[in-house]
Amino acid sequence: MTVKHLFEDLVVRFNQKAENDAALQKELEGITRKVQIDLGSEQYRFILENKRITSFDEGRIENPDISLISDPLTIEELVSGRMKPMKAFALKKVRVKGSLDDLLRLRKFF
Repeated sequence: MTVKHLFEDLVVRFNQKAENDAALQKELEGITRKVQIDLGSEQYRFILENKRITSFDEGRIENPDISLISDPLTIEELVSGRMKPMKAFALKKVRVKGSLDDLLRLRKFF
């Protein structure tokens, strides 16, 4: 079983929040980022543009601005709330490559 459905739900929730949260809209103003999610056995990609996530799909993206590296079990634990994002980073169960500003934005995805 894949975690694709978990990411699809996260994308819907993020886009709804971005649509209704004026502070988040301001933060996302003018931002375009290509994101690669590498879970070893699963690869996903999406684009953050025009204050929303688009083009979510399986596979790789060329020259990502942000790369998230983890595993399916950790993603399930993060989404369910059994593990907090900071704990996952501290235990190196999640690694992110990108600028500090981008890392802080990505945190809002979870």
